[in-house]
Amino acid sequence: MKRFLHRSSSSLIFSGFLILLLLASLAGCAGEEGKSPAGGEKKEAAAANDIRIGVAGAHSGDLASYGLPTVKAAELVVKDINAKGGILGRQVKLLVEDDACKPEMAANTAAKLVSAKVHAVIGHICSGATKAAIGIYKDAGIVAITPSATNPELTQSGRYPNFFRTIAPDDAQAKMQVDFALNRLNARRIAVLHDKGDYGKGLAEFAKKFVEASGAAEVVLFEGVTPGAVDYSAVVQKIRGANADAVIYGGYHPEASSIVMQMRKKGMKTAFLSDDGVKDTTFIKVAGPYAEGVYATGPRDTSSNPIAIAANEAHKKAYGSEPGAFFLNAYAATQALLNAIEKAGSTDYEKVRQALRSQEVETPLGKIHFDEKGEAVGVGFAMYQVKKGVYTEVE
Repeated sequence: MKRFLHRSSSSLIFSGFLILLLLASLAGCAGEEGKSPAGGEKKEAAAANDIRIGVAGAHSGDLASYGLPTVKAAELVVKDINAKGGILGRQVKLLVEDDACKPEMAANTAAKLVSAKVHAVIGHICSGATKAAIGIYKDAGIVAITPSATNPELTQSGRYPNFFRTIAPDDAQAKMQVDFALNRLNARRIAVLHDKGDYGKGLAEFAKKFVEASGAAEVVLFEGVTPGAVDYSAVVQKIRGANADAVIYGGYHPEASSIVMQMRKKGMKTAFLSDDGVKDTTFIKVAGPYAEGVYATGPRDTSSNPIAIAANEAHKKAYGSEPGAFFLNAYAATQALLNAIEKAGSTDYEKVRQALRSQEVETPLGKIHFDEKGEAVGVGFAMYQVKKGVYTEVE
């Protein structure tokens, strides 16, 4: 009996010890669990306090070379700003969405960014995609600033008070192309082609109007081509048949490279002028030796600007390559937007809009601000020509 009581007492003591250990363990777990939600709440609170900026554009497909440089520009500007403490004591967070430069995808992209409660958007890249998205942002009270969408209607219609851009519009670009064709190339019979899109067709219509208004030349062919087609021999034959001495093309590099290649292979030396949708290294890579001599308008060369030099060097260091199309325009757009938020002291839609118009900011494009229509004051185009495989500004 004594042995039994002794064993029972020992068992009870041992069991009690186990229970105490278990309770201590549970208390510890409870303590850790109690800490976890608090830590999670802090992280969530910090994330909720971020300034959220959408970056929308072509990040895949044939026109990704236009959109990806904007992502990199935004990343570089934001990284630098966050390292210095952010804006208004808040970190800046980028939400990147791909629209492949397709209007139907752009509308979905815009809806996603609105749902994510972004405070502003950098983009979109292509005019058609921008037109599909900008109304969605307007209804949500979100400012959008593009480095590359040049369709004049975006600013001149007055329908999009939330829209800004760091590039000049297509009417200015088309006027430069026509003036150059008439005065520098002495062209008198001009074929005007386009890709049927908002950007390309809009630019071509302006070019046609300027040629006809000049009284010095005539439009001998005005025609749209189908994007993505393999063979453009029919339109090339029309250019030859019209005895055109210059072609002005509105659109992007995939179609332009195909048309130029087919023209040159047929021995046609007709001057070919295009736009900032073609002033891209991808055009030169695709067209190869046939790109030589092609003219294209594009943003003015500001490579000697100290901020541009620093931005280009930062890109090389971070990504190991030269910046792509519209990189400096996108860098300026990101700077202008974040400067406006800082000067406004808020992410409030109206305050940011007013700050963009009233506050100047130093950028790779020079010191800029925006007029009542959303155009960047002091930003313009220049004419370039492919020489020895590189676009060179024409004096």
